[in-house]
Amino acid sequence: MNDTNDLIPIKIDLTIGDSINESWLSMFGANIKGIMGAMFGGTSMPVDVVGSRSQVDSFSRALGSEKRYLEAVNKHGLNNPQVTNNKVALDRAIRSFESETGIVWPFK
Repeated sequence: MNDTNDLIPIKIDLTIGDSINESWLSMFGANIKGIMGAMFGGTSMPVDVVGSRSQVDSFSRALGSEKRYLEAVNKHGLNNPQVTNNKVALDRAIRSFESETGIVWPFK
């Protein structure tokens, strides 16, 4: 498996609605953790996100905000205005994702 074409894509279905259970949330959290690991490791990982355009957009914004916040913490530490601004943006993106999908963001 040297090529990303050999990898099975992570599939995230944001239309799951009332079918969310503890097992699904655990899998969702593990998938997000894997995606974040690939993002920070500089590798690519095939991901297939299913949902309405607004659901997918809110997922993308939350994931990107999570990455920017963690990068800022790593670079500047917690007591930096830039980190605080990134945290505010992350919280806003998470609220939007949760409102749009009804799914709780796995990291707080």
